[in-house]
Amino acid sequence: MSFRTTPHPWVAERRGRVNFALQAVAPADADNPGRVLLRAAQSADRLGFDGFFLGDHPAWAPEPWLHLGAAALLTDRVWLGQMVLAAPYRNPLLTARLASDLDRLAGGRTVLGLGIGWNAADYGIGSNEFDRMGLPYPPTRQRQDALEETIAIMRGVWGSEPFSFAGQFHRVEAANVPPPLQPAGPPLVIAGAGERTLRQVARLGDICNFGPGPAGRVDTPDDARSKLATLIGICAEIGRPIETVLPSHFTHWLLLAPDEAAVAAKVARYFPNGLDPFWGAQLIAGTPELAAAYYQGFVDAGIDYFIVQTLDPSDEETLVLATERVLPMLHPRAVA
Repeated sequence: MSFRTTPHPWVAERRGRVNFALQAVAPADADNPGRVLLRAAQSADRLGFDGFFLGDHPAWAPEPWLHLGAAALLTDRVWLGQMVLAAPYRNPLLTARLASDLDRLAGGRTVLGLGIGWNAADYGIGSNEFDRMGLPYPPTRQRQDALEETIAIMRGVWGSEPFSFAGQFHRVEAANVPPPLQPAGPPLVIAGAGERTLRQVARLGDICNFGPGPAGRVDTPDDARSKLATLIGICAEIGRPIETVLPSHFTHWLLLAPDEAAVAAKVARYFPNGLDPFWGAQLIAGTPELAAAYYQGFVDAGIDYFIVQTLDPSDEETLVLATERVLPMLHPRAVA
């Protein structure tokens, strides 16, 4: 598989600009979590978010493909994707079929996110998802190798000729599916911040994605700058123009309010017993001005695209402030 020498059209439109996408998680006590997510997709479409994403945690959260398919019919503008699919959860041929079907259903406005999976410990949010699903959790290196096979199979079965593949982890025999509507295929996010993952981004991906905590331990602008420097070096080594890769960052939970007192009240409402060790540790809570300073630091470090997550999609105040107040305050970096 060869890397792109010109950017994917989706990437080309977003390099050197600053965009917010929304990722939504339905509250654990929601009576109908699927409808909560679909309303969030419609809010993202209406409020000006560039994308709407769902996570991939079928052991404890609504299934992303099903709800993105429904969102495709309920939205007109916003791009739809996953941040990110755990490749070990599905057969690569099934993932290729789902990606193609969603892209066609959405009129060619999908982004495909892939990762090797990480929820195999007790984080207090869906303890050891691999065990709950009855799946093995191989070492990181093996999961990375399996991810490369998944990408090879997906791109192979989207071709016009019969495709066969026999690897260490997967095999496919003469299985073809209709290709996605986008001629170049959906832009591919590969999530993670380790050096081997960055090498996979350089060879196979269109978008790198970093985040705090289990999303890559990229907690600060300096962390992002360091990881991007590594990626730039790898791209130079293999001869790929760095301009063909879109840098993105993930926010575990964004809470906004118009003033500090309202921020404190909102945090107290969500964390009546104090900040918890997982969501609380990754929380970005503040006024639009504070949030703008936080994101500007990452923009200056080289990030163009932000996936901001809400664990309460009914908190429309945060969504409105993000797009109407925070985003206009951000100054894009200069791109050569």
